[in-house]
Amino acid sequence: MGKIIAIANQKGGVGKTTTSVNLAASLGVLEKKVLLIDADPQANATSGLGIDVESVELGTYQLLEHSVKAEEAIMKTESPNLDIIPAHIDLVAIEIELVDQDQREYMLKSAIGHLRDMYDYILIDCAPSLGLLTLNALTAADSVIIPIQCEYFALEGLGKLLNTIKSVQKIHNNKLDIEGLLLTMYDARLRLSNQVVEEVQKHFDEMVFKTIIQRNVRLSEAPSYGESIINYDAASKGATNYLSLAHEIIKKNS
Repeated sequence: MGKIIAIANQKGGVGKTTTSVNLAASLGVLEKKVLLIDADPQANATSGLGIDVESVELGTYQLLEHSVKAEEAIMKTESPNLDIIPAHIDLVAIEIELVDQDQREYMLKSAIGHLRDMYDYILIDCAPSLGLLTLNALTAADSVIIPIQCEYFALEGLGKLLNTIKSVQKIHNNKLDIEGLLLTMYDARLRLSNQVVEEVQKHFDEMVFKTIIQRNVRLSEAPSYGESIINYDAASKGATNYLSLAHEIIKKNS
């Protein structure tokens, strides 16, 4: 049975998509069968894996509408053992379209539940908001990874997200667990970076991943080539960090 992990934070620019793409690619390289679902209308995870967003005909939008079977929306990627359900800008409209639907928070869950038998890990890259799309992802998921950037406003909004997770646990998905808090964009030279790490570790202790994702130029270059960091520069610090995170998750779930 595969595990479904949402990667969520309503704050933009915290390394959510970078984590989704590179963790998925790292798990694939470690011989796990992985599906990445792009649930962000910006479709950065889709283009970050080399798929032309304009050419996407079947993806997360059709999946949430239940107009196609999940299998029909799955695309292979260049990355070993990694498939994707891509996104397109039309995903923006889904929140409005779902508002009047019965069971609107469960659309994704009912569409992908059976895929657990095909994959070891299903990762969902969430939109940077706490709207219906993210709610669908949290309702469908077994656990959630929360990326936190090592910057001044790091903890701002985290309380709001944790409250959302609590209410999802209470109302829609009592099995939802926090997989871990992931510190991203760490720069060892900055005092502020180190302070954020200390503060997060002090407050959240066991919930924080041991792996910390460091600031890395190669990591920010990779998406413009439509490649994961593993394909783009396997020897880079970014690749080492994400492989370490993948090992940590595999160990935790074995």
